[in-house]
Amino acid sequence: MTNLVGIVMGSDSDLPTMQAAIDICAEFGIATEVRILSAHRTPRDMIEYGVTAHERGLRVIIAGAGGAAHLPGMLAACTALPVIGVPVQTKALSGLDSLLSIVQMPAGVPVATVAIGGGQNAGLLAVQILATSDPVLMTRMSTYKEALAATSRAKNERLEQG
Repeated sequence: MTNLVGIVMGSDSDLPTMQAAIDICAEFGIATEVRILSAHRTPRDMIEYGVTAHERGLRVIIAGAGGAAHLPGMLAACTALPVIGVPVQTKALSGLDSLLSIVQMPAGVPVATVAIGGGQNAGLLAVQILATSDPVLMTRMSTYKEALAATSRAKNERLEQG
């Protein structure tokens, strides 16, 4: 099975945040490749990864980073693939530094950015991107969303009855 989603992070300390993206992709049967790449400690590796991502069959990259959080933007500069940025919560500024670094990209270098710690939504967004050209995946995503709605309605019913 070809890996369709690349999930990268600046450090192994980012794995707890990025695990949710890995899990969502697995839930939908999407093969991933997971790597630690640092925009600052291994810039050549990061550039090589971004430049060759499409050649390996990737269709989406999810990049998580904390602090200066340059990884998502630098990867977006190196590839034509869609990049989803995940700001990782930091101790110093609770992830606000990461969020602002990822979301403030210059014109022409977009990074779709999810909430601080939003690994799950990053995985879901990757699935939705892939589903635009895969009817089976689109059906599975629709079923997933219907289940979310049913859960919400059930909570509302319990509230009204209680």
